[in-house]
Amino acid sequence: MPVALLALAIGGFGIGLTEFVIMGLLPEVADDFAVTETTAGYLISGYALSVAVGAVVLTLALTRVPRKTALLGLMVLFVAGNLISALAPSYGVMMTGRVVAALCHGAFFGIGAVVAAQLVGPERKASAIAFMFGGLTLANVLGVPLGTLLGQAAGWRSTFWAITVIGVLALAGIAALVPAHTGRGGAASSVRTELAAFRSPQVWFSVAITVLGYGGMFGGFTYIAFTLTEVSGFASGAVPALLVLFGVGLFAGNLLGGRAADRDLVRTLQVALAALTVVLATFALVAGSQVLTVVMLVLMGAVGFGTVPGLQMRVMAYADRAPTLASGANIAAFNVGNALGAWVGGLTLAAGLGYTSPLWAGAGVTALGLVVLLVAVRAPGGERRPAASGVEGWGEPHLRVGA
Repeated sequence: MPVALLALAIGGFGIGLTEFVIMGLLPEVADDFAVTETTAGYLISGYALSVAVGAVVLTLALTRVPRKTALLGLMVLFVAGNLISALAPSYGVMMTGRVVAALCHGAFFGIGAVVAAQLVGPERKASAIAFMFGGLTLANVLGVPLGTLLGQAAGWRSTFWAITVIGVLALAGIAALVPAHTGRGGAASSVRTELAAFRSPQVWFSVAITVLGYGGMFGGFTYIAFTLTEVSGFASGAVPALLVLFGVGLFAGNLLGGRAADRDLVRTLQVALAALTVVLATFALVAGSQVLTVVMLVLMGAVGFGTVPGLQMRVMAYADRAPTLASGANIAAFNVGNALGAWVGGLTLAAGLGYTSPLWAGAGVTALGLVVLLVAVRAPGGERRPAASGVEGWGEPHLRVGA
């Protein structure tokens, strides 16, 4: 893989760390700002909403900007947001820092996915996208536990200082390693061209599949701590280690999913969504066994995130002449899926259906995503069956950089 992908992955690592590490630091943040943990929790939801907004608005605003320049600007925004968080004298300023950092999230992954796919030949596009998203999954495996430990040992602000440094490293890496000639946001470098991609029903099908397919996994994952402690019988102290295992599944599934999508995008998504439905339902059935719970937790991460490169590749393939905004919109769709899955899972808990009910709900949402995919394949244009190994006319010629 080209070394430029490493710079994009470092950026993804920092962004993933910013998004998730706050979950382990909420008690410290709440105490420091003298707010309730519920109020502190808004730092998570505020971030997620800002990601969805930034993924579309900033990507659209950067349509005429060269992609490398856009990525550099987004990383500057990321560094600024985390610097504000590290220095925040009040809760309001902290929220501002979170929003500023979040605005770059969707646009970075949306534009970065297009650049990553350009850096390699047509037969390796999904793998390149997976490599970039590998930074995000690595943030879950290593970054979040280590960031939480650092914040607990040296104060929560130290974690945001560390993330700021990671952002500076990513900024330097992108400046030095990403080729200057990565094109602009659209084939005709216009907002109209980018928006025209959404005339394709297949682009909307792709976004819907992302919302439902990824939302199903997140619906099960959001309340997984309750399942692990109340159903599986694990001590609360074991939950962080179990979540690391989930993160290992994410990392492996992301890379394997990218390779599979390069071979056959449509079949990969069909198999992965069907497998995720089965895994979530099976997890709900065997959650009373600690051994099987560990196995299913890893599988849920692997199969769930194994869909991500293919989901991103599909929307870009059908928006082939102007993939940048569609790519950013699909990043927003992942976050909408997060919110949808958490909402549906929460409804089942509120209805008194038990701590395995979010897993059942997640299986149902994912199954609906599979149905939408099957309908999309048979809809007009669906017979095109885009494969990462050859979508005619998609994007510009790949940039031969590195190995």
